[in-house]
Amino acid sequence: MADCQTPDWVKDAVFYQVFPDRFGQTSLDKDGLWRGQRLEPWSAVPTFEGYKGGDLWAIYERLGYLQELGITALYLTPIFASACNHRYHTHDYYRVDPLLGGEPAFVALLEESHRRGIRLVLDGVFNHVGRGFLFFNDILENGPHSPWLDWFQVLDWPVSAYDGSLPANYVSWVGNRALPQLNHENPQVREYLMQVAEYWIRRGIDGWRLDVPNEITVPGFWSEFRDRIKAINPDAYIVGEIWRDAQPWLQGDQFDGVMNYVFTGPTIAFTAQERVLSEQVAGMHYDPMPTLDAPSYQAKVEALLDRHPWEITLAQLNLLDSHDTARLLSIVEDDRPTVFLATLLLFTFPGAPCIYYGDEVGLPGRRDPDCRRGFPSPEDWDREMLARYKALSQLRHQWIALRRGSYRVLWAEGLTYVFERRWESERLIIGLNAGEVSAIASLGLSELPTAVFGEGAWEKGQGTDRYGLNLTGRTGGIWQLTKTVSDET
Repeated sequence: MADCQTPDWVKDAVFYQVFPDRFGQTSLDKDGLWRGQRLEPWSAVPTFEGYKGGDLWAIYERLGYLQELGITALYLTPIFASACNHRYHTHDYYRVDPLLGGEPAFVALLEESHRRGIRLVLDGVFNHVGRGFLFFNDILENGPHSPWLDWFQVLDWPVSAYDGSLPANYVSWVGNRALPQLNHENPQVREYLMQVAEYWIRRGIDGWRLDVPNEITVPGFWSEFRDRIKAINPDAYIVGEIWRDAQPWLQGDQFDGVMNYVFTGPTIAFTAQERVLSEQVAGMHYDPMPTLDAPSYQAKVEALLDRHPWEITLAQLNLLDSHDTARLLSIVEDDRPTVFLATLLLFTFPGAPCIYYGDEVGLPGRRDPDCRRGFPSPEDWDREMLARYKALSQLRHQWIALRRGSYRVLWAEGLTYVFERRWESERLIIGLNAGEVSAIASLGLSELPTAVFGEGAWEKGQGTDRYGLNLTGRTGGIWQLTKTVSDET
């Protein structure tokens, strides 16, 4: 295994994922911004093809809101010119989409984010492109005479990019003819993608989130990618979209971390119990079903923590949902206690928590495209949920134990789960009860912990001076111990 070095800033970060078409629209006319016509109404249920007209200027205008939320890093889904609302169908890697505000909006957002101490990570879609990508479009125009044939894998003629009644005759991602797959065996293709990635790092972005990186199997591709990015900025964050076991990519020579769906699934399965709607998670790759009790959740968590070096564990991008999944609130049919318990675990787990835009104000959303709704207006915000997100974010910034401290399970029985995060003299106890009835964790602490967040009562056991934690159903909290006690628990 290579020497593992991950960016220090990630270990202290709270991320916020933005889907730019849906976060907000500026009310101002700006250079570089071309307002779309025939946009979907902002509050209407989203469709696969429709645009709502969100732009980067709106993100710029809401940086104050994000700062108050405790956000220190933004992850934006793709912003480059494309012919789809999510922009995973890249047309031009060097051009910011004019519907998003183009180059002026990007520059303003990057500069103001950095002025506020907020990092900016972009989405790199390097496995496939859109049909409008110049080199593929040349094939559509010139057929076998195109100089770019070797950039793709054309199987036969004629190439049919749009007529579904005919064979496409070229390799595309998961058979979707709208996404021609690049030929990474071609050295020119590899060099082109490396230069794209280097260009935006030199422009000042703070890292790349890599879309379906497991699809690029050419030996050495991601190692070279890391070497070239880190040569420009050693603190750049490289995070991959890997849904299952990510060990092959987390050996210190490729990615710093991954989108940690291996944390997501068990956390939902434990906190939600039987509330998960199977149709909202069926066929996904992160296993929020079947239900887990506390010992089973402990086993999943400890296996995950043992899987990677601690340096990499602290750089994982932890999440509860994303643009690719139904939102947790809708997965559990609007059960607020589940969201509270899962969010408590998100903010107290090793690695960087990532909030999917709108989760903090109670934005619902079932499977794609519904999970990509427009950010709600303030009168529709769940203020109690927003306050909890702010509080947990502030606590993570306040306590280094929550960001870098060790993780040790103290109690896992039934549906009650209690663990400790410790950093030098800082010692925090996090406990939650995923069940419906009250439960006691007989921890045997000699000190009465001090409440930091949430609910729970500490009581002395019968005939003893030692304290245990009494949690009513569907509650949890965080407590501080002032003494540094040896392993009394």
